[in-house]
Amino acid sequence: MKKQSLTKRIQVTEAYKKFVPDAFVEIVVDLFLKSSVKFKIVGGRKTKLGDFRAGMNGEKHQISINGDLNPYSFLITTLHEFAHLNTFNAHQNRVLPHGEEWKNAFRELLLPVIQSGNLPKDIETALVNSLVNTKASSCSDHQLSRVLHTYDKPKEGIEILEHLPNNSTFVLNGRHFIKGPLRRKRYVCQEIKTNRSFLVNALAKVYPIEIKTQHEE
Repeated sequence: MKKQSLTKRIQVTEAYKKFVPDAFVEIVVDLFLKSSVKFKIVGGRKTKLGDFRAGMNGEKHQISINGDLNPYSFLITTLHEFAHLNTFNAHQNRVLPHGEEWKNAFRELLLPVIQSGNLPKDIETALVNSLVNTKASSCSDHQLSRVLHTYDKPKEGIEILEHLPNNSTFVLNGRHFIKGPLRRKRYVCQEIKTNRSFLVNALAKVYPIEIKTQHEE
């Protein structure tokens, strides 16, 4: 290996070590080094964990991943976006974003990770189940998302919505809600200020609070 190539591999490896489980750093490094892609680690986004954008007019393709993810979520999200890159390279824009072509590309990247024996057993089991019917993302796969959440670093005052009792009050995105009944994978929650009802993901991270509401008066 040429000195310049070795130096780049070392630099990329050191960068990924901060975000990816040690056992899988080399897999991600290899994906990056063999791809013509700009890889960005960005601040946490509320609407997505990662993103792939095809380069236009000769520009490099770009992958961005939220830097606040736990290492296993970061790994799986990275593989998700590289699957988009591989699908685009093979089919351009002629296929659906999360169609069979992407699902096959994602499975191809996931299999070595699963077969390595280096995943925690609960994540391995969730991924194997996910392979049967690959979802668009870890967030779309409710059980996988639930397992991955258990590896998040605890944050003071934050709870998962499904862990709160019904009729609990909580804050989400600066708005105050009352937790209501479950509908499939979301809770019907009433915004206190407007009395409007919203469906909130059962795995949403919220701030529980205790306030006196009209229901208690």
